[in-house]
Amino acid sequence: MAPAGNFESMMAAIQGGADSVYFGIEQLNMRARATMNFTLEDLGEIARICNQHGVKSYITLNTILYDHDLSLMRRIVDEAASQGISAIIASDQAAIGYARSKGMPVHISTQVNISNIETIKFYALFADVMVLARELSMIQMREITQTIEREKITGPSGELVRIEVFAHGALCMAISGKCYLSLHTHNSSANRGVCIQNCRRQYEVKDRDEGHEFHIENEYIMSPKDLNTLPFLDQLLDTGIDVLKVEGRGRAPEYVKAVTQAYRQGIDSVLEGTFTPAKVDGWMSEVEKVYNRGFWGGYYLGKKLGEWSDTYGSKATTKKVYLGKSLHYFPRVHVGEFKMESHKLNKGDKLLITGPVTGVLEFTADEIRVDDQPVDTIEQGVSFSLKVPDKVRPSDKLYKIMDA
Repeated sequence: MAPAGNFESMMAAIQGGADSVYFGIEQLNMRARATMNFTLEDLGEIARICNQHGVKSYITLNTILYDHDLSLMRRIVDEAASQGISAIIASDQAAIGYARSKGMPVHISTQVNISNIETIKFYALFADVMVLARELSMIQMREITQTIEREKITGPSGELVRIEVFAHGALCMAISGKCYLSLHTHNSSANRGVCIQNCRRQYEVKDRDEGHEFHIENEYIMSPKDLNTLPFLDQLLDTGIDVLKVEGRGRAPEYVKAVTQAYRQGIDSVLEGTFTPAKVDGWMSEVEKVYNRGFWGGYYLGKKLGEWSDTYGSKATTKKVYLGKSLHYFPRVHVGEFKMESHKLNKGDKLLITGPVTGVLEFTADEIRVDDQPVDTIEQGVSFSLKVPDKVRPSDKLYKIMDA
């Protein structure tokens, strides 16, 4: 399951090999602060794209809900049901109950912090799929899946409850994200999807008795590294879980494609019996190129305390630099015409194109032409043409990929 913050990321997830995508609608989701949220009017197009590619579609409706939110929650569920969205991911009983009353399948969000089999049995009254707490070990996860199988715990569909876990992406210093730091300092609640992530900053410690101050170096003590389960993906799948979830609805489409593709290949490799350390190294190299805060294995391997990032922001090995937009595509020769709006482009540069329909295209500028004549460099303000690996659309964005 891959994140989709907008149509570009949704197409990137599909290109990366996702079986399902999850996304937020309006402001009732845990990424409400992000600029990348869909609207009710987008649901029909989302369902159409997902159905066209055989991909399931899930709405995250997983914030705490107040009475004044219930009308919008019902509208979202009603529209999702009418448009053929696959399921609702929810944590508040109001959303869970209303979705069930409308015959809409429900997945229980990680915000519920499911950590034991009795909680599984309770929510099996409402849901066929449940996301486990991120703080469990693989031993605990295996015990849950084996008990589901042994005791034949079924959901509303009559099928065995399916278990989903996060495999990759950002982690919170608080259990299942239930943090009040942002609310305390900025009146902006993480539990309402509007965390400002002030935990990611650097802090100083002050001795209140004598006034000594200490700057905490080399470690952002409230900013966990990103979860990465690629090195032990075979062990994770062996626990009996059914769905691997990639975090990142606030991240760029190239992140979505790179990470989804790595886990798609990793899962297939485990199932085919070809999973090796050398392959893991290759996948790690790819996910290191896109946004990350450094990696660790989370709590799955039995750790009790998080590993903290040693830098602010991303540790990606590459960065993208905006160049311009697409103007036209010539299908017979597979060439796109572009306008250089900033910086410059050289022959041999690595390029990235993103767009709502195009998704993510990555390639090398093997040949650049101006007025049908080959050139080695393009400066700002010039219109030029490039051979592209697939169709591009007007206003698709062109970037240069550089070492960070």
